[in-house]
Amino acid sequence: MFRPPNGRGRLGTLAARTATALALIGGALAVTPQAQAAPPAAPDRPQGPCDIYAAGGTPCVAAHSTTRALYSSYNGPLYQVMRTSDNATRDIGVARSAAHPSPDSGGYADAAAQDAFCDHVVCVITKIYDQSGTGNDLYQAPPGTFRGPAVGGYDTLAIADMAPITIGGHKAYGVYIMPGMGYRNNNATGLAKGDEPEGIYYVIDGTHYDSGCCFDYGNSSTNSRAVGTGTMETTYFGTATAWGSGSGPGPWIMADMEAGLFSGYNAKQNPADPTVDSWRFVTAVVDGGGGNQWDLRGGNAQDGPLTTFYSGIRPGSLTNSSYYPMHKKGAVLLGTGGDNGNGSSGTFYEGVMTKGYPSEATTDAVQANIVAAKYDVTRLSLSRATTFTPRSAQDVTETFTNTTGSAAVGVKLSLSTPVGWTASVKDTSDKSATFPSVAPGESVSATFTVTSADRTDAGYLTGRAEWTNPSGPVKGRQSAQSSQAVRNVLPIKINEVRFRTSANSTDQFVELYNPSADEVDISGWTLTTTPSGSPGTTLAKIPAGTRLASGAYYLLGLAGSGLAAPTGPTDATVNATVNVRSTTGFAAGQQIDIDTGRERETRTIQSVGTAASPATTLFVPVSTGPWITVPAHSTNVPVTNATGFTVSDRIGIDSGDDYELATVTAVGKAATQTTLSADAAAGATNIKVAADANMTVGDTLTVDTGENKETVTVANVGTTGAGGTGVDLTAPLRLAHASGVDVSDPGTGISFSPPTRHPHTSGVPVQALGGGLTLDKPVKAHPIGAAVVNPLVTTAGYQGTPAPDQWFGSALSTSAGSIALLDERGGVVVDAVVYGSQQSSSSGNGTIATPELAVMEADQGKGGCITVVAGAAAGAGRSNARWPDGTDADSLCHDFVTTTVPTPGGPNTK
Repeated sequence: MFRPPNGRGRLGTLAARTATALALIGGALAVTPQAQAAPPAAPDRPQGPCDIYAAGGTPCVAAHSTTRALYSSYNGPLYQVMRTSDNATRDIGVARSAAHPSPDSGGYADAAAQDAFCDHVVCVITKIYDQSGTGNDLYQAPPGTFRGPAVGGYDTLAIADMAPITIGGHKAYGVYIMPGMGYRNNNATGLAKGDEPEGIYYVIDGTHYDSGCCFDYGNSSTNSRAVGTGTMETTYFGTATAWGSGSGPGPWIMADMEAGLFSGYNAKQNPADPTVDSWRFVTAVVDGGGGNQWDLRGGNAQDGPLTTFYSGIRPGSLTNSSYYPMHKKGAVLLGTGGDNGNGSSGTFYEGVMTKGYPSEATTDAVQANIVAAKYDVTRLSLSRATTFTPRSAQDVTETFTNTTGSAAVGVKLSLSTPVGWTASVKDTSDKSATFPSVAPGESVSATFTVTSADRTDAGYLTGRAEWTNPSGPVKGRQSAQSSQAVRNVLPIKINEVRFRTSANSTDQFVELYNPSADEVDISGWTLTTTPSGSPGTTLAKIPAGTRLASGAYYLLGLAGSGLAAPTGPTDATVNATVNVRSTTGFAAGQQIDIDTGRERETRTIQSVGTAASPATTLFVPVSTGPWITVPAHSTNVPVTNATGFTVSDRIGIDSGDDYELATVTAVGKAATQTTLSADAAAGATNIKVAADANMTVGDTLTVDTGENKETVTVANVGTTGAGGTGVDLTAPLRLAHASGVDVSDPGTGISFSPPTRHPHTSGVPVQALGGGLTLDKPVKAHPIGAAVVNPLVTTAGYQGTPAPDQWFGSALSTSAGSIALLDERGGVVVDAVVYGSQQSSSSGNGTIATPELAVMEADQGKGGCITVVAGAAAGAGRSNARWPDGTDADSLCHDFVTTTVPTPGGPNTK
């Protein structure tokens, strides 16, 4: 209703005057004023699961959640996010209790802080804090038996906004795990070890799962390796059947005890463990007693009690000792198997581990607490938009679900777009849709027609819902938002890729194609690659003046070699040696081209040295790390492998802006990650180890993990094994250590000059650059990966016909990685391919090398969606090809087919 503009002012003035008059009267009459009512106090926060466990005598020793506090008194951070745009980080904490504007007990995640910090920028979750006070925070999982797809073999990090939900009517985010992602703390303290009792539960998304190994949470090995049966104890959710299953098609709640997923006593199947396919939110419980006893329980995290699927003795314990007594190691993981098997999918909301075996009454009370927290779906969602081309249109559906607990009145849905784009309700000119009332639990939707701008760009669609709650726990005007990244690009496609042939693992090509009716200027566009486990590099920059006609192809082939290190500017003080990826087929007297287009230079080879070695990594101490940092101004780095380094040759350290070149001055020994071969008593001055070849007198060893960790100094190196002479120490051990615990030694590493300018951390590449090629004269500046073209090389690089339009110098990974085509500004991804092996129930398959690109190019629900890399074959080999040419549904599971007849520079075949 319209009100006069000055009405509120008059009322305010009258009220003020009245209050003043009453005060004066009261003072004149000296009347004792009545005590004013105290303002309403903020409500107390209810107890959390860890309060219940503590009351039951089994306190939490690890407590992780991105959605809420798990203690009534916890007010610290829940998790940390990092912007990928600038690597800035922010802790996301909990909302405090408040009396106004409505009574609110708080305790839920401050999702608004994440939304503000990550506004229109991709953020990842870098840390999940342990609320128990024992310091068992979860970090990016380091490499193990299976390596992750991030730099150095680490697992990738979860994208922070992919799992929005509501909890208690408030927005929060879960941890959305795609294959290749994982979190871990191998240096945990206070967790159950050996056959000590413990309790574990997690709350997860019942609709997000796959058959890969293994979406676990719980107790695992301390070195990210499989170290024997009975060495881990975790919850599991998914459809893997290689080790066991429940009844029906799955998914099932099971327990991972290492080398086996179990649903009961029988290793293969427990008919009492049902398929869980009707619960959006699932509580999964695995409790292990101190002795031959364990329980498997589950329930709907939104309603009802837990059901016991199994309670009894350990698997196979009547006939063998594989799982009784247990040999738990005391690390904590999330989203992977104990050996870092990272082929799993799932969404985690909260989970804890306890000291001691919780009673059934305690876990029942925890389930009631979870239900009372009121997990529910996100209030606002947008249907997925695929890639736009200029002035194209798509329909996007915005859906509002009323999770407020009371009627939502006057629900208005709108959709904002990047500058120059438009959105209106489908078949109308309306900019919003309004619904009179939406009952609790019901949903309404509006479909908007979105039309992109006439220029190429990238941005966000942002849906907004506004409504009023006239009653219920939160009254008044409310709103919710949901955003989705979109891009508007010219229709050039990565059309065909060959990764190798059986005769030549470097016979690679990448083909671009223009499926549009118009010629497209691709001048200055760049093609990049990110091999799994390695940093991204630029493959090629398209020369100025390059235009691709309608229906035309642009072929890029891998040169016989490429620069392994950047070259410096031409001057009299620079020598003419260049470090290269390969010297196969190169000889003195040959003429070669370095780089392409306007940057190309022709030189004559004077002598041929050695090629660069495959990059190793700065040592990752997986049991006690996962990171060490070598500070700036250092002249030595510890390395995983010291092979290939030679005094006076050059060394390359790190990548991107932190890349540094130096000259090797001494080659020491690589790092060692091993285990004790026998028990070591406190006070001992000798330990037995499984490996000692790289140990040197004076080295510092780290023995054991967590509360049992200590460092010692090597006095003498003997022989390995339980019966060997072992390693003598300069001082006695302070603590006793069991056989099998971890021992790490950074080694003496590689020394170099000049000192580093930047700090460098575990996992970054460290490369022996070899002796290289000595040329007849110096070259100007060229980047890493610039092509080195030698027409006389016939056994390396692309060897097909036709000749490529352009050469590139860095090889594509033949197993897993990504390729991206960026426009001339470098800020808009025109097209991309994320590829890898087929998803299966075997560990480590189907990992996603570049999650941000994968999300852009495909729906990553269930087990993820990537292009399955074509294997080698005789003759021309196999390739991954769009069929028909240019086909693109933004679905990497379907857009590419494997063809046995690669056709570089021509129409694809199926």
